[in-house]
Amino acid sequence: MAQAAGAPRPGAGQPPLVFKLVLLGSGSVGKSSLALRYVKDDFRSTLPTVGCAFFTKVVDLGAAPVKLEIWDTAGQEKYHSVCHLYFRGANAALLVYDITSKESFHKAQQWLKDLEKESSPGEVVVMLVGNKADLGEEREVPLEEGKEFAESQRLLFMETSARANLQVTEAFSTVARELLQRAEREQRQTPRGDARLALNQGPTGWAKCCTH
Repeated sequence: MAQAAGAPRPGAGQPPLVFKLVLLGSGSVGKSSLALRYVKDDFRSTLPTVGCAFFTKVVDLGAAPVKLEIWDTAGQEKYHSVCHLYFRGANAALLVYDITSKESFHKAQQWLKDLEKESSPGEVVVMLVGNKADLGEEREVPLEEGKEFAESQRLLFMETSARANLQVTEAFSTVARELLQRAEREQRQTPRGDARLALNQGPTGWAKCCTH
């Protein structure tokens, strides 16, 4: 039977599940631009982030609303030593590199090691993001290389362009959906009366690659 117009949807009226998501990567890979595009559907040239910037967005995934608290960390080397303070306790991370910069791809791998020092294996949902996909003629990191690294580390994977608004929403939504699925699994497994969300299982469908 079709749901009547105006009838409440599943999850309607529920308080959102809150998750902390951090953006990691070297300077000038487009982390701030990705956050701005996703949260405000806007793109502009931004100055380098100093320390950390903070955004929030509530995502309606049908089953339950999800609130992403997005921490945009500075990528410059001088801030590297303090950035780990921001990604402690993160539920998810977008590990961003610039497809036109091989160096940024190598630095993304170092950021992953730093993240792993602050969390248990499989505890954080991590997506490797190759940004600036609109600059294909300047590409230094082949799509397959990014995908293969993601597969080897059991990461989700996607290429995006904040400027062209290419797969930005899809990247964040895929991570949000994974977080929700983990929360639902944990809820089913947790005895009644214990509402803790351990979120300590590996991602389902890791290394998904969308390259439209």
